[in-house]
Amino acid sequence: MFDLHVHAAPDVTPRRADDRGVVAAYAAARFTGCVLKGHYESTVGRAVAAGRGQPVRVYGGIALNQHVGGVNPAAVAAYLDAGGRFVWMPTADAHTQRSARLPSLCGTRPELSGHSYALPPVDPSTADDARAICRLIAEADAVLATGHISGDEAAWLVPTARQQGVRRILLTHPSYTVPAMTASQATALIAHGALAEITTFQLLHQTGCTPEMLAAFADEVGLANVVLSSDAGQQDSPNPPEALELLVDVLTGQGLDRGALRACAGERPDALVSR
Repeated sequence: MFDLHVHAAPDVTPRRADDRGVVAAYAAARFTGCVLKGHYESTVGRAVAAGRGQPVRVYGGIALNQHVGGVNPAAVAAYLDAGGRFVWMPTADAHTQRSARLPSLCGTRPELSGHSYALPPVDPSTADDARAICRLIAEADAVLATGHISGDEAAWLVPTARQQGVRRILLTHPSYTVPAMTASQATALIAHGALAEITTFQLLHQTGCTPEMLAAFADEVGLANVVLSSDAGQQDSPNPPEALELLVDVLTGQGLDRGALRACAGERPDALVSR
């Protein structure tokens, strides 16, 4: 098993465990690796430190939120040059996050600017910077994840990224509240080479989400195009390895093939991020 999406302390939000505790849990569960995600911090250095001496490959990521100036090629270049493997387009500071009234740093710090970020066609002014970021990701052969941008923005980004040479593309939990894509919308982007993520966080915390809905989404887009992640680390979520195993069990209970689901939570995410 390989978890592409896990949160750990230190963070601006309380987390269940710190980096080393999370990595030790994966090692005990015989996972092959994980990607540490922070909405407001590059985790590339933390990943190196947490993985030292562990039989688990640990990768860092960066999310393009207000702390790096949003859609900022300089931040991405510095991150990739330090060895990063995973770039999320805006998440907690995406305009969709604001519209859905989901949490952001600015929501807890009213003295900060409430500025949010978007890609074309919502904000055409970011097109050149987004293309530059895609070129940097392609050069590093890293992973581009769509973050919390809308379906329309993802429909612009994914083919644009492919045109710039990006080979590894992940639709970040497309059926979550943000971006709330339909399976048909996700399938159209999968045709451009993207994979679609489904998370345990959706199962446990997404308003209105049911096991039946997640299974139907996975079935419609095709399990060969799905990555399963925990998106765990919250204090009211299970230990991350247990959270990902839970997602496999629940979807198996909905009639999906367990072997195919384990590939969605193991070989496929591992291959997506690993060189």
